[in-house]
Amino acid sequence: MTNAYSAGSSRTPGAIRPDSVESEDHPWKIRLVDHPPRYESPYFRTAKKIAQKLLADMRDSDLPYGPRPAGAEHWEMHHGGSLWVKGPSSWRMYRARVGIEWSMQFCADPAKVDRLRQEAAELIDAFPLTLPALKALGYTNAEELLRTPITNAEGVEKWTDSLFNACVPLSHGNHRGILPKVPPGEHHYPWPVKGGDFIRYDDFQLWVSLPDGTHGAVAPVARRGEGDGRVRLLHVPEGSEAAGTLAQAQETGKMAVLPPDSPVARQAFARQNESG
Repeated sequence: MTNAYSAGSSRTPGAIRPDSVESEDHPWKIRLVDHPPRYESPYFRTAKKIAQKLLADMRDSDLPYGPRPAGAEHWEMHHGGSLWVKGPSSWRMYRARVGIEWSMQFCADPAKVDRLRQEAAELIDAFPLTLPALKALGYTNAEELLRTPITNAEGVEKWTDSLFNACVPLSHGNHRGILPKVPPGEHHYPWPVKGGDFIRYDDFQLWVSLPDGTHGAVAPVARRGEGDGRVRLLHVPEGSEAAGTLAQAQETGKMAVLPPDSPVARQAFARQNESG
């Protein structure tokens, strides 16, 4: 797998040749400048305090994304569309259709954000215990947020930093981590793949080391217990030697599959093999 494929190429998938190298003639530059101190709005500070109260009140089995942080670690609040509701027995968190990352608010159309507000209100209204419980915890403007149309940048900011967007509780690794030192984070890895961390069998290794030293993600090609040891390559970084092959497979509607005796497949199933 030594070929590279440029996403900017205008060639059709059928024109991609094995072992070919695609390139472009237009150089580009990025300037790295000092990052201004991030402004933490009062809306976000309040939302975080409420989220911490909700999490403290939840059973470990009800937490949305893994166990509570241990030691010096703490929950990091991700702007990922956090729709908190109070059910009959516990708090629950649902994900909005779209989450607004803090920096994305500056390109957000108020009318489109208002649709998110309306959808959130519809969900939360289906859980009538929610608003009274939030008010009792000190989140007194919850109903105002849900009922006030968003028409300008100020409204977008309030929604972006509210409990209904900014408080998806994640560990540092699951939030911003980069392989191999810490678990992969949602900010750096595609959510359709990263989401697998929260539903996979504990003894299946989703993230693996590739032969060229980069790291990727794989999934089985068959149901557990059927004896099929092949794995499908789902994600590799752009600089990986496998990137071109994976891109070609996706463009042509095929799967990039590794055989059961490959080092990658053996990593993925190693713990299952140890347990028989």
